[in-house]
This record gives sequence, C-alpha cells and structure tokens, in this order.
Amino acid sequence: MTSDVQPPSAALDLSGKRAVVTGAGSGIGAACARRLAAAGADVVVVDLSAESAKRVADEIGGTAEVVDLGDAAAVDRLCAADGPVATADVIVNNAGLQHVAPLEEFPPERFSLILRVMLEAPFRLVRAALPHMYEQGWGRVVNISSVHGLRASPYKSAYVAAKHGLEGLSKVVALEGGARGVTSNTVCPGYVRTPLVEGQIADQAAAAGIPESEVVEKVMLTQPAIKRLIEPSEVAELAAYLCSDTARFANGSSYVLDGGWSAR
Repeated sequence: MTSDVQPPSAALDLSGKRAVVTGAGSGIGAACARRLAAAGADVVVVDLSAESAKRVADEIGGTAEVVDLGDAAAVDRLCAADGPVATADVIVNNAGLQHVAPLEEFPPERFSLILRVMLEAPFRLVRAALPHMYEQGWGRVVNISSVHGLRASPYKSAYVAAKHGLEGLSKVVALEGGARGVTSNTVCPGYVRTPLVEGQIADQAAAAGIPESEVVEKVMLTQPAIKRLIEPSEVAELAAYLCSDTARFANGSSYVLDGGWSAR
C-alpha cells in the first residue's frame, strides 16, 4: 500500500514558485512575505509605500512593486501579461484599510475606496493569475479576511462589507479552480498587532466614548476567550500552510484565528 502523504520537509517547499503578496510592506503582509520566502518562494512585495515595499523586498531577496490598489488602472498595469501577477503561482490578498464611523456619517468616497482596495483589487489580481495557474494545474489563493468577514461590528460598514464580499469571492474561486489544481481559502483573524489595528485605537475610543488606553481591553478583546492581540507571524504560518502541498484538499474554507470570538 502506498501513501501520497508529503514528508514534512516537502510540505512547505515553495521553491520555484512565485508569490504575490499585497500590503506586504508591514503587518500581516510583511509576515506572509517573510514566511513564504523562507519556504523558498520568489516573493513580489506589493505595497502603497515605496519605502516599506523596498525594505521588506531587500530583507527577503524579493521584488518590490509600488501600487495603489485603489486605482484600477494601476492594478491592471500590475496584472499585465508581462507583469508578475500573470505568472504568479500564489496570490495572497492582504492589503486593507479601515475607517470607523456611524453609517449615517460614513463618507461614501471612503466606502468606495475600501471596497476597491479590499474586494475589487483581489478580484482583478486573481483573474489575471488564473490562466497561468490553470495551465500548470497548480495554484494557491489565500485571502486574508477577518473575523469581520463572518461577524459584524458597528461603525465598520465598509470593512465588514468588503470582508464579507471577499469571503464570497474566495468561495467562487474555490469552486471554479478546485478541479484544475487551484485552491482558494480565507484566513479570518481577530485583532492582530498591526499598524492598521494600532491606527484604529483612537477611532474606536472616539466611537465608544472611552479613553484610548481602554480600547484594547474593553472593545477589541471583549469577545475572544484568549485575551491578547494576535501576532502577524501566527497569521502568516496559517497562510503558508494553505499554500503547501499538505493543504491541497483545503479549498473553499474560512480558517478562523480569533481566540474563540466566533465560538459565541
């Protein structure tokens, strides 16, 4: 009797694979870029900040691409036939931004920008990468979603809408690509220790009417059973697993990393 189980040394071997990671200049994206590079991938570090993209790319021996994912034309240039996305084996859609405000005060232009960056850009990137993935019969799409892709919170209408949409997009990719060797999954963390979360503290304090010093304890960590922020490296480890051959039957799922938040 034979087994197709991969030995541990091969499970995370991405040698010869190209991975495109968005929002990779800091936080979860940078952690994912480092982890995939450590597994042997040629990583394309996509970020709005040229300085951040170059710093991470230089650190891991990757390539920096400075792109405003809110600009459809800029995304299309990144996705051109001679660009890195068209020959990507792995796409990690991570880039995001946040705005906290009551719905009746939420700026429509901000709502539109968040959906362009966090939902439309992933669609465009995956759309451009799929022909190459299909041709070779192998591909991995990992969408960094959020517990807010599964649960709502007040004052985050655009973020919650974008993450819920990303969950749906990921499942469609899974259904279309699964039989052709391409898997698509989401990672749904709770609050992660990132610049995005740190930037929310003042906004959450204002919205909840409490001091900033109380936001983490009284707003961010009220739901999880584990009372701490998640480290970016923990999210990256799960994302890397989903890119591995060991995870080749993982498809169309949402992998929750929220300390028990969604268990309620």
